[in-house]
Amino acid sequence: MSEAISRVRVPPKAAKGEVIEIRAVITHPMESGQRVNEVGQRVPRKIINRFVCSYNGVEVFAADWFPSITANPYLSFHTVATESGTLTFAWVDDDGTVYTASAKIEVS
Repeated sequence: MSEAISRVRVPPKAAKGEVIEIRAVITHPMESGQRVNEVGQRVPRKIINRFVCSYNGVEVFAADWFPSITANPYLSFHTVATESGTLTFAWVDDDGTVYTASAKIEVS
C-alpha cells in the first residue's frame, strides 16, 4: 500500500456545550507480523499504533492500538463543542509515519 487515506466526520456546526460525535477511518493494512507469505517468510509487522485527536490544540481523545486491530480501522467517539476551531487527527505508524487530517467546526 503506497499511501494511507484518512476520512473524518465532524459536524460543521454545533451549539456551545453540545456533545458531538466524531468519526474517523483510515485505509491501512494493519499487518500484525504473525502471518507468513507464499514462500513461508514472515510478513513484517506494520500497524498504526497510536491515534490522537486534538481540539484547538488540546488533546481530547487518544488510543493506543495493537496488532489485533482490523485493517482500515474505524472509530467513533464523543466530545463537547466548546468553541469554534479545528479538530486535528493523527495516526502514527510503526515506522514513525504520521498520517493527519483536520476538520473545522463552528460553535454558536
